[in-house]
Amino acid sequence: MKAQHAALCVEEAEVTVKELRAALERAGITLPPLRIDPASLAREAPCPRAERGGCSIEAATRLAAARR
Repeated sequence: MKAQHAALCVEEAEVTVKELRAALERAGITLPPLRIDPASLAREAPCPRAERGGCSIEAATRLAAARR
């Protein structure tokens, strides 16, 4: 049962990251390092986390504007 739950969590996280990436792209914002944090999957019961790397000030400004 744990393995099935873990697989579902990872699948949901992957879908969420994909949707977030698409929403950001529609707003003209690209964050290539947006991904699932591999360390968050290295547990007996994985708890996936989205990880995003640094971005330019321009991208940060656009992200802030999109959020408003």
